[in-house]
Amino acid sequence: MTETPDVTTANDLITPALGITRRSAVAIPAAGIGAAIIGAAFASTRSAQAADATMPEGALLIPPNATKLKALTSALAKAPRRRNFKTLPMILTSADDWDSEALHLLFAYKGGPKQVWDNTALDSPWLNGMRNSINAQIWGWKHPDFLMASATHGSAHMALYDDYIWDKYLAKFSGGKHSANTWIKQPAASKASATNYNDSKGVFSPHDNSITVLQRRGVAFCACHNEVWELTMGILKKGINPDKLSHGKIAAEFTNHLIPGAVLTPGVVGTIPEFQLAGYQYIK
Repeated sequence: MTETPDVTTANDLITPALGITRRSAVAIPAAGIGAAIIGAAFASTRSAQAADATMPEGALLIPPNATKLKALTSALAKAPRRRNFKTLPMILTSADDWDSEALHLLFAYKGGPKQVWDNTALDSPWLNGMRNSINAQIWGWKHPDFLMASATHGSAHMALYDDYIWDKYLAKFSGGKHSANTWIKQPAASKASATNYNDSKGVFSPHDNSITVLQRRGVAFCACHNEVWELTMGILKKGINPDKLSHGKIAAEFTNHLIPGAVLTPGVVGTIPEFQLAGYQYIK
């Protein structure tokens, strides 16, 4: 039995759609519900602690005329994330155990176009590719409300853990290849003016590839419970377990230390079809 979340959820405030019950808000589109409307519901029920835990660091880097994306980003920052687990099973069966409210916001988004990227390799140019896509959509194709979600798993999932997990487990797990989560650090270019989007060393340039910066641009980084389970299985096989935790407890610890803003799914590969049903274009 899992414990009761210590944050207020808004499942009871969302009108059931496509057969969804109030307490079984599974990951499928919430038909007809705008991001701003859902955001207002969350604003009235969230706890301040939950909002602080889900707000990416730094000012938003969203175009001034991207009104729908701004509303979504605000609502996502207010949507509660459960990060107080004591133990977790291999397969999640309750929407209370993943970030169902935040996922509903992503599925219900009425702006666009929308892309979901299948990101699996930590050392690949995944952040650069996403940055380039956003730039082309906003300034080339004139879609300021363009939304991108990262379906993150494989080794790329290691970039979705905070410094605590890296210091305790992942630096050693990488065999010395990576000593810290540099993917969430904000380079010097992140402090450049956002008014000059063609600055070759500026905030929108290849010098500013960062998960945190992309979050500030409205990108949603979706985490994968299946990857949490399998990564911690690998951690245990290597004997990296200073507190002698069970598999369920170490999986809970990793989940509790996902980076701010991350959206936990019950399994990101199994959630990609739900993104596609909600109108997202799949990028492998």
